[in-house]
Amino acid sequence: VVPGETALAFYKAKNPTDKPIIGISTYNVIPFEAGQYFNKIQCFCFEEQRLNPQEEVDMPVFFYIDPEFAEDPKMAKVDLITLSYTFFEAKEGQNLPLPGYQ
Repeated sequence: VVPGETALAFYKAKNPTDKPIIGISTYNVIPFEAGQYFNKIQCFCFEEQRLNPQEEVDMPVFFYIDPEFAEDPKMAKVDLITLSYTFFEAKEGQNLPLPGYQ
């Protein structure tokens, strides 16, 4: 992905169980310092997703890397940014904190 250009990625999620699951995804950017330059335009994260038994879905993420990434001397040796997601079953009444907010 070229900094400043938008990109679309898909993550595959599958419910291998015999019961419906309602879950929430959280994300992580590696290296941590590059996270400030990663901007999601549209994402499935932090919204409950329902997966029926044995259902497999593609979940889109529309994003861009801020052009300032290329100007930051601390990012000079960074040529790979990894975006990962953790999907876990939501519990009734459970709310996730937004990253960076208390």
